[in-house]
Amino acid sequence: MHLGIFSKYFIPFGNYIIPLLLWTTNKDKSDFIDRHGKEAINFQLSILLYTLVLSLISVPFFLFSLFGELSLTEFINFNDIQLDFSDGGGGFATLIGASFIGLIALIGFFVEIVCIIQAAIRANKGESYQYPLTIHFIK
Repeated sequence: MHLGIFSKYFIPFGNYIIPLLLWTTNKDKSDFIDRHGKEAINFQLSILLYTLVLSLISVPFFLFSLFGELSLTEFINFNDIQLDFSDGGGGFATLIGASFIGLIALIGFFVEIVCIIQAAIRANKGESYQYPLTIHFIK
């Protein structure tokens, strides 16, 4: 189930579909499979939530880079709005903010891969594993 998460690179939403199918078809066979299935699905749902939050945080940086030279009244009234994609408009602060959010996303990507591999190794050894920072949607 844990390694089924990597199917997202081949199948759209495979990181949800494959573990969910494996878990629902095998959860009654043992408590061990039930626990690992719930952990894998909860981890992926948590990653989805964290990604959505990070995306919402990054939207203002994108808007400030597009409309950096625009005043609030011009933005509300839409008077003579011209988009300039040449200089980024938002300046150095926007670049730093966007770089910081990108760095967090990159670190999150590598942490996700490491955690999935650790979970698969522990499951193979017959040990339980809890993903870090997981919200338990399925109890």
